[in-house]
Amino acid sequence: MTADQPPARRRVTLTDISSRAWEHPADQGALVALRKLKGFDFLLRKMTGMFNERAFRLRFLGSAVRVDERQFADLHRLLTEAAAVLDVRELPELYVANSPLWNAVTVGIDKPFIVLNSALVNGLDEDELRFVLGHELGHAASGHALYRTLLLWLMQVSGALSWLPIGNLGLRAIVAALTEWQRKSELSADRAGLLSTQDPAAALRVNMKTASGGNLAQLDSTAFLAQGSEYEASGDLRDSLLKLMLLEASTHPFPVVRAHELRRWVDGGDYVAILGGAYPRRQDDDKASLSQAAKDAAASYAESFRTSQDPLAKLLRDLGEGVGNAKAWISTRFPRSRRDDD
Repeated sequence: MTADQPPARRRVTLTDISSRAWEHPADQGALVALRKLKGFDFLLRKMTGMFNERAFRLRFLGSAVRVDERQFADLHRLLTEAAAVLDVRELPELYVANSPLWNAVTVGIDKPFIVLNSALVNGLDEDELRFVLGHELGHAASGHALYRTLLLWLMQVSGALSWLPIGNLGLRAIVAALTEWQRKSELSADRAGLLSTQDPAAALRVNMKTASGGNLAQLDSTAFLAQGSEYEASGDLRDSLLKLMLLEASTHPFPVVRAHELRRWVDGGDYVAILGGAYPRRQDDDKASLSQAAKDAAASYAESFRTSQDPLAKLLRDLGEGVGNAKAWISTRFPRSRRDDD
C-alpha cells in the first residue's frame, strides 16, 4: 500500500454462511421446494451440463479473457476477497467479455462461471466491482442457474405451443410465476453482493451507474432513492396495471427498484444481524423446513401488500376493509342465532 492509498477496510468473514441468509423469502420458498426434488435436480443438471454448459464455457474460453493472477489480476483479487467473505470454498472461473452493455452473468450448474462485460469493469471502482462479484457469487451459491434453465425451457415451449390457446394458458401462468421468482432471485443476489462488500453506498452506486450508463457525477443518491418510493406509489390504477404489464416478461427488477429494495432490507435490520453472526449455517440446509419457507414467502408477500403504496394495492386493501366493516355491521345487527332462526 502506497502513502496516497487509503487503508484497506476490514470486512466480517461470514464463516459457513448458508445462502438462505441472503435469499429473499419468495426466492427461498421456491428454492427449498425445488431442492427437495432430488430426482428433478439430478436430471436437469445432467441434461444441461452435457451440452449447454460446455458450449457456453467454450464460447467464452475462445472469445473472452479468463481472469487469473496474470490477467486482470485486480479482478482476481476482488473475486478471491468476495468469496472469502461469503465463505465460498471453490472459486468459480471469471471471464471479461468485450461488450458496451452494463451486465454480468453467472453461467453453468455443475461448475458455474462468471462473466463480466467490459463496460462494468471500466465503469466501476473496486468496491462497486466487489458488490457485482458478490452478487454473482450469490447466484452461484443459491443454485439459481439450475432453475433459470427450467424457465428458459418453459419459455421456449410456451412459444412453440402458442397456437394452443388452452394449453398455452397454463404454460404462461408457469412462466409468469418463474419470471416473478427470477426477479426475486435478483434481489437475493443483491443482498449477497452487499454482504460481500459490506458497503451500502457502493451497492447504491452500482444501481445508480447501471441506470445512468455510468454517469455518477450528475446524480444524487437521496433523489435516486426517492425515485423508488415514487415508482411504488405514483399514479393511479392505470399506472398500477401498466407496471404489471411492464414486469410480465421481465426477469430483472428495474435498477431504481433494486436500490429501494436493498435499502429496505438494510433498514429492516437483517443486514446488521447477519454481520453480527445471526445467520443460518450451511450444515443445516438439509433440515430447512418446506412449510416454514412457504409461510415466510406468504408472509413476505402479505407484508409487501400491507405496506405497499401502489394505488391498486391500496384499493384492494380498502375493499377488504370495507367488506370486513360490512360483515361486522351485519353481525352486530343480526346476531347469528337470529339469522339461523330465519
